[in-house]
Amino acid sequence: MGNLLKLGIPLGIGCWLVYKQYHDLNPEQRDELFEALRAANLPLLGVATLVGWLAHVSRAWRWRYLLEPLGMRPRFWACYHAVMIGYFMNLFLPRAGEASRAAALYRSEDVPFNKGFGTIMAERVVDMVALLTALVLAALLQLDKLDLFCAQIERFKGEQGSGPDQGASWTWLLAGVLVAGLAGGAILLRARPALRARALEALRGFMEGLRTVLRTNKKGLFAAHTLLIWAGYLGMFQIGFYCLPGMSEVPFAGILAGFIAGGIGIILVQGGIGVYPAFVALIVGVYMPPPAGGGLLRPDALAMGWLLWAAQTAMIVALGGLSLLLTALQNPARK
Repeated sequence: MGNLLKLGIPLGIGCWLVYKQYHDLNPEQRDELFEALRAANLPLLGVATLVGWLAHVSRAWRWRYLLEPLGMRPRFWACYHAVMIGYFMNLFLPRAGEASRAAALYRSEDVPFNKGFGTIMAERVVDMVALLTALVLAALLQLDKLDLFCAQIERFKGEQGSGPDQGASWTWLLAGVLVAGLAGGAILLRARPALRARALEALRGFMEGLRTVLRTNKKGLFAAHTLLIWAGYLGMFQIGFYCLPGMSEVPFAGILAGFIAGGIGIILVQGGIGVYPAFVALIVGVYMPPPAGGGLLRPDALAMGWLLWAAQTAMIVALGGLSLLLTALQNPARK
């Protein structure tokens, strides 16, 4: 039931946002939205998707550098399929991607689950540093537009009907849920030794994985692949902008800001449905003239967000599903 709520609530929010975005457009803006989608350069969008896929390939190769200090030398294709399975599972089950990825590598290469999971968590730390670096760079590139960003976000909150008091109440509610969850987890760990042992084993695996970042003998290649991964993500996003004629005029600073906003949208709602296009259009719209006919989001910027979201999601569903199938066929379930 808990997992069902974790999946259903974010998806419900995302679907409501899809309806809200479309409902808030007037008839002329809806026509402009569909016209922008029809005018999209789909072959170029395919190139953008290919660049994004190459980032996933680089991630699979980088993972091997973290596993080597642990005495594990898995095949590249096993790592690749595990990475894609992780992305695939993350679309449907909250935070299931990391566990699914480690389980897939255990199944195909006998890499112990706690060691594989620990290296994945270590990757997340490195990627968080990279994302924060991109965030700082984006802020430095557009210090003159920070007031516009704040005004745009306040307008967006106003459009969703949330006043200051309501926002504060949500903050306290989330804080209360977090404290209750931590307290409940502490009580369970204290009362159930088996659960406590598993938690400690997972913590040891994470710490061991984190140390592999420093212990790897290929630090230069690890750093190079980290740059390739994030350059690929940003490259997919930037190339996607050239799929629509009007969006090609957005400067790099706006593309970088939209890229970060879209990433935040994916973190907030499962798969980014509804939120990713809205956040991209909201931030990129700062660099464009206001929408004709009023409203908060420009239809062509919203179309751009939907195209990028659809391309990423379709790639993960198709290739992640294929990896899941191939792994299942090559490695029957363990007895």
